Amino acid sequence: MALSVRELKVRRILDRYGDSLFRLACSYLRNEADAQEIVQDTILQLLRYDPDFGGDAGKEKGWLMKTAANLSRNRLRYQKTHAAEELDDNTEDAQDADLKFVWEAVGQLPMRYREIIHLFYQEGYSVTEIADIVGRREGTVRSDLFRARAKLKEILKDSYDFE
Repeated sequence: MALSVRELKVRRILDRYGDSLFRLACSYLRNEADAQEIVQDTILQLLRYDPDFGGDAGKEKGWLMKTAANLSRNRLRYQKTHAAEELDDNTEDAQDADLKFVWEAVGQLPMRYREIIHLFYQEGYSVTEIADIVGRREGTVRSDLFRARAKLKEILKDSYDFE
């Protein structure tokens, strides 16, 4: 059975970026089922708008990550306005079990900081790329990253007796 061009495109996107999209959505939503839906919605947006990236994988991934971030924020706003139940906290995707407590502490940060930390440390984006993804200025992203680190240090110091 031959696959259509669209099916091949979806498979390629999921193979290349599926994990990154899922982790990003989880960092926002902290719920695996919702994160999977965001990945699916992101792929649907890609198929719907069919943007031309000119063969630039960086632009393609950036577009996908920005779309997933926007869809995740929209989902959070919807849940907030519709009094959604408390989000499930069973999605700790830290690759190293020794750092699980750090990602738990990251989960305590406000969303604004949590997304910056995730994109910078987990996905490896530069400040410039993060600014484009979240729609903020580079200086604002740098400030948010600085403040997020300070808050994270505070949380770790209080909760885990780190200096």
